Amino acid sequence: MTKFALVTGGSRGIGRAICITLAEMGYNILINYQSNETEANNTLALVKEKGVSGEIMKFNVSNQDEVNAVLGTWIENNKDKEIAVLVNNAGIRKDNLMMWMSDQEWHSVMDIAVDGFFYVTRLIIKNMLVKKYGRVINVVSLSGLKGLPGQTNYSASKAAVIGATKALAQEVGRRGITVNAVAPGFIKTDMTHDLNEKDFKSLIPMNRFGEAQEVADVVAWLASDKSTYVTGQVISVNGGLYS
Repeated sequence: MTKFALVTGGSRGIGRAICITLAEMGYNILINYQSNETEANNTLALVKEKGVSGEIMKFNVSNQDEVNAVLGTWIENNKDKEIAVLVNNAGIRKDNLMMWMSDQEWHSVMDIAVDGFFYVTRLIIKNMLVKKYGRVINVVSLSGLKGLPGQTNYSASKAAVIGATKALAQEVGRRGITVNAVAPGFIKTDMTHDLNEKDFKSLIPMNRFGEAQEVADVVAWLASDKSTYVTGQVISVNGGLYS
C-alpha cells in the first residue's frame, strides 16, 4: 500500500508547512485547495523535492457534492493507495463584532471549519477503520479555547471541532486510529498579516509570533508512530499565551 497524507487548505501558510514536513517523513501528499491553484502547485513542487509523489485536489471542503466528487472518486479509483494521515487544516477568518456580523460571515466560517471537518473525515475514516490504522489531526486555534473578541464565529467553529475531536477519538480508538487537535496561537501566515505583531507580542510570554514550521512539527509528531498512545488531545502551540 502506498501511504498518503491529505492536507486540507494545504496550498499556503501552516498547510504548506505541514505538507512539506509530512513529505519529509515519506508520505505522498494530497494537497487540497479551494481557489489558488498557483500556490497549490508551488506547494506540490516543494513536496516533490522531498522525493515523494503528490497531487493537488480542488474542492471546497464545505460542499458535500464537491468532496464526494473529487475526494470520493480518488478513493474509489486508487484502491492500491491508502490515506493514512488526514490533516483538517482548511479554515477562514471573517472577523467582526457579533452585533454587526452578517449571516454570511457567520456561516462561511462555520461551514468550512465544521462541515468541512465532517464531510472530509467521514469519507476517510471508513477506510482507516478497515485498515485499523489512521491519524486524524485537526488544526484548531487559541480562539477555540479562550475565545477572542471579534471572532465569535471563528471561536465557535474551532470550539466545535475540539469537541468533535474528543468524541471521535473515543469512537475509533480501538481500531488503532488516533484523533487529536493542534491549537496554534499567533502564527506568521497570510491569515494573520493584518495583525500587527508589535501590538500583540507583549501578551505572549515568548514575546513573538510563531512560525508555521513550529506548528507543522507538532502535527508531524502526531502523525508519527511516536504518538501512538496520544488521542483526544488538544496541543497548544502558542508561545505560552493562555486565557
